[in-house]
Amino acid sequence: MKVVHFADLHLDAQFAWLAATPELARERRQSLRDTLRNIIKLARDEKVDAVFCAGDLFEHERVTPDTTEFLRKTFAEIDPLPIYIAPGNHDWMGPRSLYEQVAWSGNVHVFHSAQPEAVELAEGLTLWGAAHRAPANTRNFFEGFSVDRSDVNIGLFHASENSWRSAQETGKVPHAPFDASEIANAGLDFAFLGHFHMPRIAQRHAYPGNPDPLSFGETGERGALLATIHPDGKVNANSRRVSTSSVSDVVVNVTGATTVQDIRGRVGDRVAEADGFVRLTLEGELTPEVEFHVSDLNTIIGPRVQVRIGALHPGYDISAIKDEQTIRGQFVREVLADTSMTEDRQQRILLTGLRALDGRTDLEVNLG
Repeated sequence: MKVVHFADLHLDAQFAWLAATPELARERRQSLRDTLRNIIKLARDEKVDAVFCAGDLFEHERVTPDTTEFLRKTFAEIDPLPIYIAPGNHDWMGPRSLYEQVAWSGNVHVFHSAQPEAVELAEGLTLWGAAHRAPANTRNFFEGFSVDRSDVNIGLFHASENSWRSAQETGKVPHAPFDASEIANAGLDFAFLGHFHMPRIAQRHAYPGNPDPLSFGETGERGALLATIHPDGKVNANSRRVSTSSVSDVVVNVTGATTVQDIRGRVGDRVAEADGFVRLTLEGELTPEVEFHVSDLNTIIGPRVQVRIGALHPGYDISAIKDEQTIRGQFVREVLADTSMTEDRQQRILLTGLRALDGRTDLEVNLG
């Protein structure tokens, strides 16, 4: 049996990092819809037997009536190709969920219970799935669960595998946490999962990752998984790119730049090489003679580029200045004496303070 598996699309995501440009946030939300269309196209082109979605298809608190109708029509178009959905913590199952409100076509099967339920995919092949019934505090789906039949048993869950948690983005909440060993212990041959946005294909489980980028810093070959379930329960899966947009992190070192034009030249060359939305980080040593404002880049970067100040270090001779019997010498000594700060924060404060003492207002330095 051949399936397409995806998760964590997050239709109608807020894209808070584009709050200053709402038209671009709307563009990104449209990209998510286009990505779902690509997933459906992949399923058709590969003539798969089913489509799996392991949750966070949309964001419950933000989903619009237009998106609701888009989903209904998109899934109806592939009828009778079945699509199985295991709701996650963002598209959780409840009385007000659109899963309960929409008259879905007959090919859509949404798991409703927090307890794993069985659906027969084919003779000798059973799919087990469950739903988050609240946006938080969902327990381990595998706790107390064991399949009640032989042959091949496959799982579909939105859940957090404990050993993979440390590799995920900072602050990722471990909803429905479990250990990988519990998959086999429950009698499942394989589990198709969602929640973690970093992809992983292991021996008995797989995370496809979010199919279209939601933020900067995302790495790994994410997309939709094209998987074959063999009669012995073994699963072969590989990732297929389905995204319609991209995000890139670009770091530009300004060390050695003697004019603003030098910085603009370096930035322009690097940004020209990048695709989609770009997070531009400036770092290096900026000499006191260079009078630079971030706004100096506005005419060459465009609205799809976000600029942040990274590890910029002052070009001042700190060791010489701290020996001066001057106000700036006293300032440097006091900053260096504060052992509660990290070295990086000290350097940023020194850069900001020394430029202020020089009467400079250029280069907004991030002290976070």
